[in-house]
Amino acid sequence: MTPARILLVYTGGTIGSVEDADSGALRPFEFEHLRARIPEIEALEVQLDFESLSPIDSSDMTAERWGEIARLLFHRRDRYEGFVVLHGTDTMAYTASALSFMLPQFGKPIVLTGSQLPIGVVRTDGKENLLTAIEIAGKWDSADPDRGPLVREVVVYFGDDLLRGNRSHKQDAEGFQALVSPNFPALAEVGVHVRFRRDLLLRPRGEAKLYEQLDTGVTVVHLIPSITPEAVAHQLAIPGLRAAILRTYGSGNAPRDPLFLGILSAAQERGIFLVNVTQCTVGSVDANRYVTGAGLTRIGVEPSLDITLEAAVTKLMVLAALHQDRESLRAAFKMDLAGEQTPADTIR
Repeated sequence: MTPARILLVYTGGTIGSVEDADSGALRPFEFEHLRARIPEIEALEVQLDFESLSPIDSSDMTAERWGEIARLLFHRRDRYEGFVVLHGTDTMAYTASALSFMLPQFGKPIVLTGSQLPIGVVRTDGKENLLTAIEIAGKWDSADPDRGPLVREVVVYFGDDLLRGNRSHKQDAEGFQALVSPNFPALAEVGVHVRFRRDLLLRPRGEAKLYEQLDTGVTVVHLIPSITPEAVAHQLAIPGLRAAILRTYGSGNAPRDPLFLGILSAAQERGIFLVNVTQCTVGSVDANRYVTGAGLTRIGVEPSLDITLEAAVTKLMVLAALHQDRESLRAAFKMDLAGEQTPADTIR
C-alpha cells in the first residue's frame, strides 16, 4: 500500500517554536530541526511534506490570514491525501471553524493541532499532538472500496481527543486538555489505540469549493447586568455592520426593557441580522423556554441552538460575503453546513 502523502502547514504558535540556546527566546523551527527533535516521524507510514506561512502568534489571526490558509489547502488538495495545520491554541477553534465553512465538501482531513509547550521543552505536549495528528491525517478508511481517507472534515486534535473543528472551544490556558467540544462528542479518543466514532464522522458529497472572501462586519454584544441600551445602540451602529451576535444568559435570555428591545428592532430594520448565542459553554439556546428569551424571538432575533461562539462568528463572516440581504443571510445561517449545530428536533 502506497503511504499517504501528508502536507504539514506551519502558521505559527507555540508548537512550532524552539528555544534559542543563546537568548532563551522562542523562534520558529525549520522542518529539518523538527525531524531531528522528533525522529519518530520517520516511523509513520506517510510521505510528509512541509510548507510554512509567515508565522504569527494566533492572537494576531485575521480574516485575511484565514483566506491565505484556505487558498493554500484548496490548491494543494489534489496533491495530498491529508493535511496537518500547526496553529497557536488561542484562536485555533476560530480557525478550525472558519476553514470548515470556507472549504465545504473538501473531502479530506484537515487536522489542526498545537501545544501548550514548545517542541524542544522536555515535558512538551507538542510531540504527541503532532505525531498523532499526522497519523490521523494519513488514516485510510478500510471500509471504503475507493480507499479514501477515514476523516474527511476539518478537525482539531489536542490532548488525546479528536474534535470536530467547528465544535471546538479553548477552555484552559495552561492544561494539556486545552480544547474541548462542549456540545458534541469527540470523533475519536486516543490512548493505546485510536478509537474512531465512525458514526459521527462527516461524509461530504459534492464538489469541493473555496469561499475565500469573508465579510468582517460581524460583532459580538456580550450582555451583562445593568448594560445600558445606549451601549448596545452604540455597538450596533458600527458602520458596515452586517450581523451581531447577542451573548445572552442561560438558555437564551435577555432583558425585557422595551428600550433595549426597541434598539434591537431598529437595528434589524437597518438590515442587521441578530443571532442569539448563549454565554454558557454547555447547552443550547431555547428561546421560548422563558419569557425573557421569547421576547428576542418575537422581534426576530435568530436562536442559534448549540453552536459555539467561534462557529457562529466565522459562519456569519463566510455567509455575509455570499448573501447581501438579512433574510437570505438568516436562511443560510439556519442551515447545518458542516456539522456545526445539532438539529432543533434532536436537542432535549
